[in-house]
Amino acid sequence: MKSIIVSMIAVAGLMSAGSVLATDMPELAKKSGCTACHKIDSKLVGPAWMDVSKKYKGATEYAYSPTGSAAAGAKKMSLEDGLAMKVAKGGSGNWGSIPMTANSPKVSDADIHTLVKFVLGLAK
Repeated sequence: MKSIIVSMIAVAGLMSAGSVLATDMPELAKKSGCTACHKIDSKLVGPAWMDVSKKYKGATEYAYSPTGSAAAGAKKMSLEDGLAMKVAKGGSGNWGSIPMTANSPKVSDADIHTLVKFVLGLAK
Protein backbone atom coordinates (compact mmCIF):
# COMPACT_ATOMS: atom_id res chain seq x y z
CA MET A 1 0.00 0.00 0.00
CA LYS A 2 2.82 2.37 0.93
CA SER A 3 4.53 1.83 -2.46
CA ILE A 4 1.28 2.61 -4.29
CA ILE A 5 0.94 5.92 -2.45
CA VAL A 6 4.59 6.80 -3.14
CA SER A 7 4.09 5.92 -6.83
CA MET A 8 0.95 8.07 -7.04
CA ILE A 9 2.77 11.03 -5.49
CA ALA A 10 5.66 10.60 -7.93
CA VAL A 11 3.30 10.45 -10.92
CA ALA A 12 1.40 13.50 -9.70
CA GLY A 13 4.68 15.39 -9.36
CA LEU A 14 5.77 14.47 -12.88
CA MET A 15 2.39 15.43 -14.32
CA SER A 16 2.44 18.82 -12.64
CA ALA A 17 6.04 19.44 -13.75
CA GLY A 18 5.08 18.63 -17.34
CA SER A 19 2.06 20.91 -17.24
CA VAL A 20 4.14 23.75 -15.80
CA LEU A 21 6.48 23.51 -18.81
CA ALA A 22 3.53 23.36 -21.19
CA THR A 23 1.97 26.48 -19.69
CA ASP A 24 5.30 28.30 -19.69
CA MET A 25 5.24 28.54 -23.51
CA PRO A 26 5.02 32.29 -24.12
CA GLU A 27 1.86 33.60 -25.70
CA LEU A 28 4.08 35.29 -28.30
CA ALA A 29 5.35 31.85 -29.39
CA LYS A 30 1.80 30.59 -29.81
CA LYS A 31 0.75 33.71 -31.72
CA SER A 32 3.82 33.54 -33.96
CA GLY A 33 3.29 29.90 -34.93
CA CYS A 34 6.37 28.52 -33.13
CA THR A 35 4.31 25.83 -31.42
CA ALA A 36 3.59 24.16 -34.77
CA CYS A 37 7.18 22.86 -34.76
CA HIS A 38 8.58 23.39 -31.25
CA LYS A 39 7.89 22.44 -27.66
CA ILE A 40 9.87 23.56 -24.66
CA ASP A 41 10.83 20.18 -23.30
CA SER A 42 10.62 17.66 -26.16
CA LYS A 43 11.29 17.43 -29.88
CA LEU A 44 8.30 17.96 -32.14
CA VAL A 45 9.27 18.77 -35.74
CA GLY A 46 12.13 20.98 -34.66
CA PRO A 47 14.31 20.62 -31.59
CA ALA A 48 13.03 21.19 -28.07
CA TRP A 49 13.79 24.73 -27.01
CA MET A 50 15.46 23.40 -23.87
CA ASP A 51 17.88 21.46 -26.11
CA VAL A 52 18.63 24.60 -28.11
CA SER A 53 19.29 26.51 -24.91
CA LYS A 54 21.64 23.79 -23.62
CA LYS A 55 23.50 23.58 -26.93
CA TYR A 56 24.32 27.29 -26.95
CA LYS A 57 24.79 27.80 -23.21
CA GLY A 58 28.00 29.75 -22.70
CA ALA A 59 28.40 30.55 -26.41
CA THR A 60 28.87 34.16 -27.44
CA GLU A 61 29.01 33.90 -31.24
CA TYR A 62 26.98 32.26 -33.97
CA ALA A 63 28.02 31.81 -37.59
CA TYR A 64 24.85 32.03 -39.66
CA SER A 65 24.68 30.09 -42.89
CA PRO A 66 21.45 29.04 -44.62
CA THR A 67 22.85 25.50 -44.81
CA GLY A 68 24.08 25.37 -41.20
CA SER A 69 27.63 24.87 -42.38
CA ALA A 70 30.42 26.99 -40.96
CA ALA A 71 32.02 27.06 -44.38
CA ALA A 72 33.47 30.17 -45.92
CA GLY A 73 30.83 32.81 -46.24
CA ALA A 74 29.13 32.05 -42.93
CA LYS A 75 28.32 35.34 -41.27
CA LYS A 76 29.65 35.55 -37.68
CA MET A 77 27.73 37.65 -35.18
CA SER A 78 26.60 37.67 -31.58
CA LEU A 79 24.77 34.53 -30.48
CA GLU A 80 21.43 36.31 -30.07
CA ASP A 81 21.69 38.11 -33.42
CA GLY A 82 22.78 34.94 -35.19
CA LEU A 83 19.96 32.82 -33.80
CA ALA A 84 17.50 35.61 -34.53
CA MET A 85 18.72 35.62 -38.14
CA LYS A 86 18.27 31.83 -38.29
CA VAL A 87 14.69 32.19 -37.05
CA ALA A 88 13.98 35.07 -39.44
CA LYS A 89 15.62 33.67 -42.59
CA GLY A 90 15.44 29.94 -41.87
CA GLY A 91 18.02 27.36 -42.82
CA SER A 92 19.04 23.78 -42.24
CA GLY A 93 21.85 21.60 -41.00
CA ASN A 94 22.08 22.52 -37.32
CA TRP A 95 19.50 20.02 -36.06
CA GLY A 96 19.23 17.42 -38.79
CA SER A 97 17.66 17.38 -42.22
CA ILE A 98 14.40 19.20 -41.47
CA PRO A 99 14.91 22.90 -42.23
CA MET A 100 13.87 25.83 -40.07
CA THR A 101 11.35 27.77 -42.11
CA ALA A 102 11.74 31.51 -42.56
CA ASN A 103 9.59 33.59 -40.20
CA SER A 104 10.24 37.10 -41.47
CA PRO A 105 8.36 39.31 -42.28
CA LYS A 106 5.47 37.37 -40.66
CA VAL A 107 7.11 37.79 -37.23
CA SER A 108 8.78 41.10 -36.41
CA ASP A 109 12.50 41.30 -35.64
CA ALA A 110 11.68 42.56 -32.13
CA ASP A 111 9.41 39.57 -31.46
CA ILE A 112 12.03 37.16 -32.83
CA HIS A 113 14.66 38.62 -30.48
CA THR A 114 12.24 38.32 -27.55
CA LEU A 115 11.66 34.64 -28.35
CA VAL A 116 15.39 33.94 -28.84
CA LYS A 117 16.13 35.49 -25.44
CA PHE A 118 13.42 33.31 -23.90
CA VAL A 119 14.86 30.16 -25.48
CA LEU A 120 18.44 30.97 -24.49
CA GLY A 121 17.31 31.64 -20.91
CA LEU A 122 15.80 28.17 -20.45
CA ALA A 123 19.09 26.42 -19.55
CA LYS A 124 20.16 28.06 -16.35
